Amino acid sequence: MKGSLAQVWRKVQGCGDWEGLVSPSLHPLLREEIVRYGELVSACYKAFELDSSSSRYLSCKYGKGSMFEEVGMGGSGYDVTRYVYVTAPDIMTSIPSIRPGSCRGRWVGYVAVASDDMTDRLGRRDILVTFRGTVTSQEWVANLMSSLTPARLDPGDPRPEVQVESGFLGLYTSNECGGSRFGLESCREQLLCEISRLLRKYKGEEVSISIAGHSMGSSLAHLLAYDISELGLNVMNNHVNSSRRTTTEHGHHRAPSSTVPVTVFSYGGPRVGNLGFKQRCEELGVKVLRVVNVHDPVTKLPGVFLNENFRVLGNYELPWSCSCYSHVGVEVLLDFLDVKNPSCVHDLDAYISLVRCPREEGIIHEDGVVGNIFERVMSNVVGNFELCRLRRAASGMVDQFLVQSQGAEFLMDNNFLGWMNCLALYMLM
Repeated sequence: MKGSLAQVWRKVQGCGDWEGLVSPSLHPLLREEIVRYGELVSACYKAFELDSSSSRYLSCKYGKGSMFEEVGMGGSGYDVTRYVYVTAPDIMTSIPSIRPGSCRGRWVGYVAVASDDMTDRLGRRDILVTFRGTVTSQEWVANLMSSLTPARLDPGDPRPEVQVESGFLGLYTSNECGGSRFGLESCREQLLCEISRLLRKYKGEEVSISIAGHSMGSSLAHLLAYDISELGLNVMNNHVNSSRRTTTEHGHHRAPSSTVPVTVFSYGGPRVGNLGFKQRCEELGVKVLRVVNVHDPVTKLPGVFLNENFRVLGNYELPWSCSCYSHVGVEVLLDFLDVKNPSCVHDLDAYISLVRCPREEGIIHEDGVVGNIFERVMSNVVGNFELCRLRRAASGMVDQFLVQSQGAEFLMDNNFLGWMNCLALYMLM
């Protein structure tokens, strides 16, 4: 692929499913974009306030206008237009380890739009959404709620066969506790409102929607990309008459009637939904580039046992196949492990560093044997994963699923399947 990014941006954003750009080696332009979007996600961690004595606790330390400058990314080329918050699903209020009233909104990321200069460099007006990964105890609990549930994000066409992890869906769709009319809108409502506004504002320009997330943030990115596409928010009607201008007032090219491409850049992300979710994303044209470290246990979850590799036996489709988790998109495999600091296997900065300056054999370009999940996880998962807190949460969720999954059809029961995933995670820890 030859040309500047402005000339080939559609291919870099996934048009053609990155054919020839990932294998046999990462194309330089794609490498630069993976690093750039990863750094934009890392800004969420740098700006997140974890000091409980601060008035901005669990929010962003800085205002929208100064956030990039404060985290050392003043030249990012984007302007933040909205901060995004998540609230805990209702189920978390009944878990003893979660303090009453702690389901307040927590800052999880931001929406930004490319400046005029960056638009010229990229070849389009990029609408960016980024999400950080798991930080708070409520989010850890949501990660463990691994039973599948129908997404039902389009009320006009519920598609019950499209199922996603209930914890991730809860974070995405839950409002602030109490249901007050003055409470915080759900993460979903915040995002759809802002993205719709920006699409109207830049109607007529070449536009892309890029959604980047790390760990739990990757799951939210998947859900948002699917939601936008399922609702058709990215379908534009920009027919331009020959008598009208073909450029905007800023000199940027207008787009013909088209569908705005929606691309997810996932870093160390878990599985989000079942095969029905994967297939529907593909039908809608959602593009997902998954950057994965083969030593990272988070990318094996949920669905340690029940995943895309355990759906069929020979030519026979197993009865629980519709409840098996499945990854979406194209994978860029990395291979890094620091035995002195094993927790780096899931660290976003480690991901970015290896993509930027790959060590010999640090990036795997062809399919190979990833290895036994238990051997890798048992040797790697230590350090910053707060294992005691996770183990307590996992134990509580196992007890809950054991109670909920009593029934004759337990092998077909999503609660039982969720329990199996929780038990697997408990075993791995």
